[in-house]
Parts: sequence; structure tokens; C-alpha cells
Amino acid sequence: MSSIAKDILSLSVSERILLVEDIWDSIAEIPEEVPLSAAQKQELELRLDAYHRNLNAGSPWSEVRERIRNRT
Repeated sequence: MSSIAKDILSLSVSERILLVEDIWDSIAEIPEEVPLSAAQKQELELRLDAYHRNLNAGSPWSEVRERIRNRT
């Protein structure tokens, strides 16, 4: 196991979750670097179309994240 992995595992679960969120945010900043298959692109288009048909469906990410964080 690398020393980086050991350092990460020494963090609390909440700290590791925040780290994963930070990593994901850094990836989301460069979407052109994330390859998608044709099936994934098609699924995203279907979901985007469904969203546009009903803008009030679902929950914003901030609310979903809070619900997840408040689970005990």
C-alpha cells in the first residue's frame, strides 16, 4: 500500500468523503477529459430530455448531499 493510501485511510470517514467530493469536483471542471460510451451519452440525453419535460422533478444536489450527510 502506498504512503498516500495510508494517509488517506488515516482520515476520518467524513474527511475521506470530503476528499472524494473535492476530487470529483476537480474532474467535473474538465468534462471533456471524461470519456463516455455511446450508451452513456444516450442515457444522459434521455435523462436531460426527462428533466426538460418536468423541471420540478427530483431534488437539487445540495439537498441530496445534505440528506446523505444527515443519515445516521
